[in-house]
Amino acid sequence: MKLYKDILTGDDVFTDANPIQLVDDIAYEVDCAMITIGSVNVDTGANASAEEAEEGVDDQAVQVNNVVDSCKLQPTNFDKKSYLTYLKGYMKAVKKELESTNPGRVEGFEKGAAAFAKKIVNNFKNYEFYTTESMNPDGIVLLLNYREDGVTPFFTVWKDGLKEEKL
Repeated sequence: MKLYKDILTGDDVFTDANPIQLVDDIAYEVDCAMITIGSVNVDTGANASAEEAEEGVDDQAVQVNNVVDSCKLQPTNFDKKSYLTYLKGYMKAVKKELESTNPGRVEGFEKGAAAFAKKIVNNFKNYEFYTTESMNPDGIVLLLNYREDGVTPFFTVWKDGLKEEKL
């Protein structure tokens, strides 16, 4: 299994437990699923005693996004202007990191990122935004959107903002 971490903060972003697609050699789309966590009802077939019936359990089952839950992602908000400000600084930091770790990738990153950023801005209203657990403002922001069915969630994540680690 691979764990993808933010190259700027070292925070966990996602794992390859879910299907991942590379888009335009610049971003990953990570499929998600809504899962139920919390209360588990086990039916043993026996009748509850009077004492057990009175005690009750306060657990509630909750639907969560499996990637959000497993990597402890935190929701955040942006308007278009603040996102563009963030993105400009983020791209500059990623480029600087690439210059020292993978200089041959810088040109492809710059071209691909500019074109992909336009796609994001054109569909800005469709995204929900998530940060990693540390909520570091300089770190990666994941973009949550839904497939054409309107139900299936997926994250868009900048490929060059990640490093892979084998688990």
